[in-house]
Amino acid sequence: MAEQIVNEFTVNRPIEEAWPIICDVERIAPCLPGAQLEEIEGDIYRGRVKVKLGAVSTQFKGEARFVERNDDSHHATLHAKGRDTGGRGNAEADIIAQAEALSPTSTKCVVTADLHITGKVAQFGRGIMGDVSKKLMDQFSANLNSMLDEQSAESIEADTAGDAGEAPAEPTAEASATSSPTVRKINGPAAEPIDMADMAGPALLKRLGPVIAAVLLVLLLLRRRR
Repeated sequence: MAEQIVNEFTVNRPIEEAWPIICDVERIAPCLPGAQLEEIEGDIYRGRVKVKLGAVSTQFKGEARFVERNDDSHHATLHAKGRDTGGRGNAEADIIAQAEALSPTSTKCVVTADLHITGKVAQFGRGIMGDVSKKLMDQFSANLNSMLDEQSAESIEADTAGDAGEAPAEPTAEASATSSPTVRKINGPAAEPIDMADMAGPALLKRLGPVIAAVLLVLLLLRRRR
């Protein structure tokens, strides 16, 4: 299944401040429902996304990387790919992010994703993906702005308290010479899975409705034969 999904979100910050935040995958990952960043290797970000529908849970494990990033035009392209850990399918996407200033204190970012899904996970088809992604983007925007507001409040409190401690020690030559590990593990809190019943309830029921009706019809015919 191939589908193009277009969404947008607003960051309550001027574009010069918002754009670096939007491109900081490690910083914004906890704001995306169901997502958990696990490690960074160079410009490759690896993690997983958890999803559940009723008692059934599944998760995608994958990676994303920046293909192109232009800070002057506030434009970036990413490529992401993942697989269902239960072997039910794969997903791959080319993602374009374009930011523009809405006002001196707010920024809009439009995200266009060309999504390709194969296997059993593609069975829900078109319509549901668009509904779910819109709700996820709205939730992501709310989480991101809440996080930025909290960090701003903490920064103001720290500035008010002043610097009462000693200045940090300069790094030793030995520490400076030590190279960073190739792969950096991210030990963040475990993400709660996305509840598809909440995210796509009406759309999901609409898609499964004919299947449920067919099952009921078969049961009715069997009962009449008896």
